[in-house]
Amino acid sequence: MEYLADLLKIVLPAGLVIYGMYLTIMSFLKKEREKMIVDLKTQNTLTVLPIRLQAGERLCLLLERITPNNLIRRVNNPEFSARELYSQLLMEIREEFNHNLSQQVYFSDETWEGVRRAMESVVTIVNTAMQDMNENSRGLDLAKRIFQITLEQKNDAIQMALKEVKSEIRIYY
Repeated sequence: MEYLADLLKIVLPAGLVIYGMYLTIMSFLKKEREKMIVDLKTQNTLTVLPIRLQAGERLCLLLERITPNNLIRRVNNPEFSARELYSQLLMEIREEFNHNLSQQVYFSDETWEGVRRAMESVVTIVNTAMQDMNENSRGLDLAKRIFQITLEQKNDAIQMALKEVKSEIRIYY
């Protein structure tokens, strides 16, 4: 019995010391892991944030470039017929959009959907204006009709998409 008491006097304090060391080591490892995660997130932010900002800039540029006023100024040639201008406008819109498709990775689905709606809105305006043209219409007539439809619209999808992109960019500041 004495032997058991002596053994208990030795094993119990040793067990408590080992348990204390275990808790200390586990606490230390947990703090180190948390520190590593914070460092990783910081490095990730330093890498991804500039890319996200650049993506935002590119989307804003896309939206500005497909605005009917800017689009017509860039594409219009006084010698174009309405049909030629129509084809050039649609080709330009699609090229701009396709060139920036990869930017959707950096934005929420809602924001990207707004950008898509804006692009589709411009295509709809161009299509609607073209439907009002006859076979002999000049490109200038189509441009005037596009401007007129744009002015008549109360819901500007491009401005709404720009607001969405800008508000999402502001989240990261």
